[in-house]
Amino acid sequence: MSAIASSRVERWLFPGWVAFATANIALMFVMPGKETIPFHFVWISLSIVYGLQPWSLRRTYVVLAAVCLVTGAALLRHVQNDVIGWEETTEVPLMSMVFLAMVWHVRQRAAAIAEARALAESERRVRDAQRRFVRFASHDLRTPVTIARGYTELIGSQTALAQVREDVAIVMDELDKLERIASRLLTLAQINEQSSLRPASVDLDALLHRTIKRWHVSANRHWWIDTDAGFVVADAERLEAVLDSLLDNAVRYTEDGGSVGLYSRHDGGWVIVQVRDDGLGIPADDIGFVFEGFRSGSVRGGTGMGLAIVKAVVDGHGGTVSAENVPGGGALFTIRLPIGARAATPPGQSRDVLVARNGDA
Repeated sequence: MSAIASSRVERWLFPGWVAFATANIALMFVMPGKETIPFHFVWISLSIVYGLQPWSLRRTYVVLAAVCLVTGAALLRHVQNDVIGWEETTEVPLMSMVFLAMVWHVRQRAAAIAEARALAESERRVRDAQRRFVRFASHDLRTPVTIARGYTELIGSQTALAQVREDVAIVMDELDKLERIASRLLTLAQINEQSSLRPASVDLDALLHRTIKRWHVSANRHWWIDTDAGFVVADAERLEAVLDSLLDNAVRYTEDGGSVGLYSRHDGGWVIVQVRDDGLGIPADDIGFVFEGFRSGSVRGGTGMGLAIVKAVVDGHGGTVSAENVPGGGALFTIRLPIGARAATPPGQSRDVLVARNGDA
């Protein structure tokens, strides 16, 4: 309804202005000595109409010339009748220059808006193409990886040669990496396609403890956890993917025996979750781009998908995530999540501090 009304207004805007301007020009002719008000009404209304409905340059110049001629003719008539002085006629070129300045600004703004819309459309097409690529690549990778893993395991089981077994282990390790990449591609595609989250009451402390226990056996690091966050309304599977991505990043940037830990606390209506390590930290050139997809750090290889997944999931929960280097070395990733409809903590549940090395937890 509003679109139809707007279309009608635009259709009658210029004819309405022509009628209004004609009436005021007539008043200029029949009201000697009092032509100032209708004169300015003509020019002001011209500027307003052009601002609402910009015309082509040709039409603009034609209308401007017509207004100059008729308003100038009225003023000249009054000059000839000694009603006004010649200096009054300078209003016509002055108002023309003011109008042309406004035309220039309107056209510049229109060009800027058109360019912004074109860029937005181009970015939308790029994002759509990227989503399609990510989705198809994630599915297409899985089949050859599965087949290659089967044949590699078969070769490993049928050989007694130590060198071949070492080669098989290397191939299996690379296939594991490919499988993780395919899994992250699929996760990223699902998040980018805004698949619905499945929020529920999640015991965040228990989730953090389970995550540490899974990771401490896979990497020789000093693992620690200090958590007292309680329950939060969130998608547990997505939060687990976030923690895995952050811990994978921490392991990659720390050496054997380095320290990696989880920390969580309440902060008003929010929950703070932090992942900290004492590794190489974030290169200065990359710290502003760590959450951009398909951009890896300059120190050690990576696809950049893990941290992109982190940001997408946290954003989907209405939270925020940030990264910084800490004094003495290492990186600190901080997640803020709204608690939501927070459930009560079961009575007597312990919020202990766990300090563990490989095999200690």
